[in-house]
Formats: sequence, structure tokens, C-alpha cells
Amino acid sequence: MLSRRDCLKLAAVASALPRAQMCAARESFPTTVAPRVDRAFRTPGAAPNGLQATSEGLWILDQATNRVALVRFSDGSVIRQFDTGTDRGSGITFDGSALWIASTYNRLLVRVDARDGHTLKTLPSPGAGLVKWGPRAAHPQPTGAHGLEWRHGELWVAVPPAVQIYVVNPEDGRVLRSFAAPGVRPHGIGWDPDGSLWCAESIYRSFFKMDPSSGRILQQVMLPPTEPIASGEVLQPHGMTIWNGEFWFSVAETGEVYHLPLPRG
Repeated sequence: MLSRRDCLKLAAVASALPRAQMCAARESFPTTVAPRVDRAFRTPGAAPNGLQATSEGLWILDQATNRVALVRFSDGSVIRQFDTGTDRGSGITFDGSALWIASTYNRLLVRVDARDGHTLKTLPSPGAGLVKWGPRAAHPQPTGAHGLEWRHGELWVAVPPAVQIYVVNPEDGRVLRSFAAPGVRPHGIGWDPDGSLWCAESIYRSFFKMDPSSGRILQQVMLPPTEPIASGEVLQPHGMTIWNGEFWFSVAETGEVYHLPLPRG
């Protein structure tokens, strides 16, 4: 049974839905609540903060250990894992031959070998700075990139301090273009089969579908008000990727991965 305090927390989350729907109406995009969330498995590390789906398996970046694991979608069993030279990273993607990691606390984008994790290249994170949520004492130092994706030879980067999504030249780190990210805490990003970009927003507990050419929000999918939940606390999405018609997202506080269907149509 939930305590009164926990119930009040859940009620506060539920009360955000009408406000979000009103905002969606003003901005002319539909908002829906996901019908369910399914737990997939517990990850090898304590704080999974970045996910990337590939045909070989699911890549997971752990922020607590700076380790990367490639696991099976079916049960989370490890195919391989290794250390990296990153600093409390928050995002990971695959460019076809190597991994890119958003090394958040030293504000770098790091390309690493997909077999053993040794560093191949480093670039500065665009948009690094102080985040815009919570008390300053809780977030005293500048940080950088979170969600990463690779597409057509370009690196797409979600950066919470700037509340922007950047498209970066992976050769020299130049910003090619950018647009505003949804909310105040954009995290994981992933590609819809129709070519749109989805961005997980942790504080809103939502996934926003965006036009990648303009950044215009096309749709919002909210997590259910009481799912997922642990010890009376509703959980926030962190790393996110898309695989087989579903969102897959990680919860850093519990070390778990969940999934839910992409909206149809």
C-alpha cells in the first residue's frame, strides 16, 4: 500500500495531464497517454543512462561505471561489455563501425571501438552549460550532451543545458544546424520508421515526435501516471531508443529497461 505522501506524489503527476493536453492544443499537436509499460529486464550496471538498438542487440551505457554492454533484447543477457574512458555519460549510438558516447560531465562526444571501448576520437559537446531544472546546489557544474543518434553520416545530439538538438559533423565537431528540444530536460532520442525523430523528456515523462527538418513537435506520448513505479515513486525515462515498433527506455535510478508500443498512424 502506498503512503499518503506517495499518493500525493502520484496525484501530482496525474494532474499534469490536463495541463499538458491544453499546451498541446495551443501548439497544435496531439497528446496521448500510453496504454501500458512493460518491464524488460535489469541491466548489467546500476545506472543505465543511454540506449541504442542495433540488429546485433541493445547497447547500454551505464553512467555509474562508464561501462558499455551489448545485451540481448529477449532477456538482457550480456553479449559483451567493456570499460570506456568517458565521464558519467548519458547517451550512446552506433555509426556502423564504432560507438559514440555522450561523455556528459567532461562535456565531450567520444567515439570508441565497439569491441573493447578504447577511444578513437573526441569532440567538444555543443551547448554545454548549466541545466535549467532543480536547485543550483544539486547541479553546480556544467554538463554536456545526453541522447545521441546517427543518421546519413551525421551525429544528432540532444543537449539539456541548451535545451537544443544539434546536428554535428562527426569529422570536426562543427554544428551543421540545430532546433529547440521539447521541455527542459531532453534525454534519449530515436528514429521513427517514418523518418521522424522522437525525443524523451525526463521531467514531462513523455516522448515527443518531431519533424527533423524543422524541429516542429508532431505528437506527444506520455507515460501512464503510475507506470512504471518503484517504492511508491513514479519513474522517469532516461536513455531511449526505438526497436521493432516500440520505445525502449532506461531508468537510471532502478537499473531497469522498459518498453512500450509506438503509437500507430
